[in-house]
Amino acid sequence: MIHAAVKLSKSVISLSRTSSVAATSSQPLRFLHDGTNGPSSNPVAVQMINYALSHARSQKSDESYAQGMLILEQCLSTQSSESEGQFAQNSIGTVLLAMSNLLYERFEEAIEKLHGVQGLTRSSLGVRVAATETLVGLYLQLGQDDTSSVLADKCLEFLHKDDLRSNGGSKESLIARAKAVKGLVELVTGNLESAESFFHGVQDTEARNGTAVLSYGEFLHATQQFSLAKELYQNIIEGVPKNEDFSDMNTLAICNMASDEVLLAATFALGQLESHMGNFGAAEEILTKALTKTEEYFGSSHPKVGVVLTCIALMYRNKARQERSSSLLIQEGLYRRAIEFLKAPPLESKGAETKLDRGDILALARVGYAEVLCVQQNRKTEGEKMKTWAEAVWSNRRMSLTDVLDISEPSSKVPVIDARISRVL
Repeated sequence: MIHAAVKLSKSVISLSRTSSVAATSSQPLRFLHDGTNGPSSNPVAVQMINYALSHARSQKSDESYAQGMLILEQCLSTQSSESEGQFAQNSIGTVLLAMSNLLYERFEEAIEKLHGVQGLTRSSLGVRVAATETLVGLYLQLGQDDTSSVLADKCLEFLHKDDLRSNGGSKESLIARAKAVKGLVELVTGNLESAESFFHGVQDTEARNGTAVLSYGEFLHATQQFSLAKELYQNIIEGVPKNEDFSDMNTLAICNMASDEVLLAATFALGQLESHMGNFGAAEEILTKALTKTEEYFGSSHPKVGVVLTCIALMYRNKARQERSSSLLIQEGLYRRAIEFLKAPPLESKGAETKLDRGDILALARVGYAEVLCVQQNRKTEGEKMKTWAEAVWSNRRMSLTDVLDISEPSSKVPVIDARISRVL
């Protein structure tokens, strides 16, 4: 580990020196711009950020992530302590965003870095929107909906201040992102009418990171506007770039709002949509693809794999009901694996009184499993206990568990699982 760190440190120093030489050569320094008249951030910092993230993700090990953080900490230490100007604050802000990206699974630490970005009040709009958008996403994943709502409101507020109306043509896309993330909060809390008001115009704006368009697609999906939702999902899958790029202040997106997560979530949502439309062959193919991508990106036993497995099990359940067939063995296997990966607490625990990570997804998995068990006379008692637990944990405000299980009815509400935040909309 020490040898690797020393070797890595030499690479970082070499990278920094190379960039410094380039900056003082006869060629003019090409600063990175954000659509304003001035430079947006230090190109040396951006190079170090890209190197750190690439190194961390190349091996996906604890050691490679620790080494990536070492690079970012060294990068942060080289930034100017005189952080009054936009250039300096952008440089510091992008490094903090990159750090939070590597700390994604450690919520408290990631959130701390993101709040640090919010304190950089003279940084570019793109830097602060990226930080606030991510904070909203993380707090939604943690089930802290009120905090998410307050943050989304603050984001809209600072975007509309008179002294911030100088971000070039990119400001419209940033406002669309801010409105869409507020719309996502309203979707999560079941306020569809309010959500709709925040999505007006999103499809007409160049919200280039895709997360705004995805949230709007999920709104259309939840309100059963299937054709429009499908078109948006497909546009995201075909058009969102697959790489992270910290060189453009207006397209920064990290953690559960990053482009990789958006692509995965769009694929997952499209699979759900095909299932809701009764196209079970297409649904199975797309959801299997989403499962493979999730395993590759997060690891084969990550809780998000459990989210996808839950949805696949529900798809088989709906297919069996519509086709009057049986898939109980398949469903049982999928639910068991999902519950294991979601790290479900024992049934004896007081789930309703405990804050559970991905609680609604766990409730879905357990109520689905309970249904399978209740068909078997010798396991009915266990199934009833599991169902009672799921009903106590379920917290969705728009739909009951009964609504979710009765989805095949013509007048039924449609549940949409957002893979970014692991919540049922």
